[in-house]
Amino acid sequence: MTSFGKLTKTAALAGAVALTLAACSSEEEGGSGTGDGGGDGRGNITFAMGSNDTDKLKPVIDSWNADHPDEQVELVELPAEQDGQRETLVQSLQAGGTDYDVFALDVTDTAQFAANGWIEPIEGEGAPDLSGLLDAPVESATYNGTVFAVPQNTNAQLLYYRTDLVDAAPTNWEELKDACSKAEEADVDCLDLQLSQYEGLSVNATQFMQGWGGTVVGEDGTTPTLDDPNSVEGFTALVDGYKDDVIAKRSDSFTEEETAQAFLAGETLFSYNWPYMYDSAKTEDSSTVKDKFDVAPIVGKDGAGASTLGGYNDAINVNSPNKATAKDFLSYVISEDVQRGFADQSFPPVLASIYDDESVQEQYPYMEALKTALDNAQPRPVTPFYPGVSKAIQDNTWAAIKDEAPVDEALSNMSDAITQATG
Repeated sequence: MTSFGKLTKTAALAGAVALTLAACSSEEEGGSGTGDGGGDGRGNITFAMGSNDTDKLKPVIDSWNADHPDEQVELVELPAEQDGQRETLVQSLQAGGTDYDVFALDVTDTAQFAANGWIEPIEGEGAPDLSGLLDAPVESATYNGTVFAVPQNTNAQLLYYRTDLVDAAPTNWEELKDACSKAEEADVDCLDLQLSQYEGLSVNATQFMQGWGGTVVGEDGTTPTLDDPNSVEGFTALVDGYKDDVIAKRSDSFTEEETAQAFLAGETLFSYNWPYMYDSAKTEDSSTVKDKFDVAPIVGKDGAGASTLGGYNDAINVNSPNKATAKDFLSYVISEDVQRGFADQSFPPVLASIYDDESVQEQYPYMEALKTALDNAQPRPVTPFYPGVSKAIQDNTWAAIKDEAPVDEALSNMSDAITQATG
């Protein structure tokens, strides 16, 4: 996910995978990463990012440019949809282009670009110091043991709950299911989340499997691990939750926006959604729950769940002639002032100290729960073939919740589809 809570649909997946396969020459070693056509010079650079979130970076770039008259950063807006962003960048990088010195990648795309040798490892002289960043975002920027990008902002889903209907948030899945009796008494849904057949379905399926201690693929990014008992148990919890009305049936048509509308209208006890919904529920005129809700980490089998990670990772083009400037700019992006500014825009920062700041917690009450969620968060499958893997998850999770295939068959088919997508 790119911005805080608005995941893009995964159209044109086959084309993106074909581009990946055509250029992928050294997946096992993580690509060359040497930047044969680039250099460690200084000068003007371009920064490319999806147009849906450039408003967060414009003030950052303006501030940098005011202090660096000889090393200006030009913002280039990419398409708003993730697929369009990916395809625009791939076309340029496959040709060895230098149209973009630095670009913001969705966390799910980082492995693909690293595997193809299109982006520079974050190491060596002048490399940004990532030691103060949250662990999960750094993990999302790591491929085959090497960090290939600088986390810019992050995200994790939260559990929203009605404080007028329950005294406290559930701490695990069984407690959430038990609380559904309160929803029945109030004649509202128990839990709404995103089960429409798009990227949100992959997010939620992955969250359930990881929240039960399972995984989707192994560390190699290609081998399915869906026969792991924990993966099976987590996936089964999702499917059974839907069939038993713990998860509202209408969630099969919900994206983040429908989930938010239902919660703001007071139609559900619990919701899984991204932090952007907090501000909407507190401030929008349409909200009927302004003073009747709170947030907590999503739940798993035995405690806090494992939200899938959202956000952007900023990568350097291996062919950029001005990598020294690029590195300095990325160090600036993760500086305290910039990261604090992201927090002010509900653009969750990656600098850990921001979450521990009492003044920030007071100003943004969801920050404490978000920090816990991020501490437990895990990236979606880290693989250079993510679009194909995501489609395999979506198609077969949909078949399971719609009772078109039993759990074991759906997971077997999912495994086969992942093998085909990554083979």
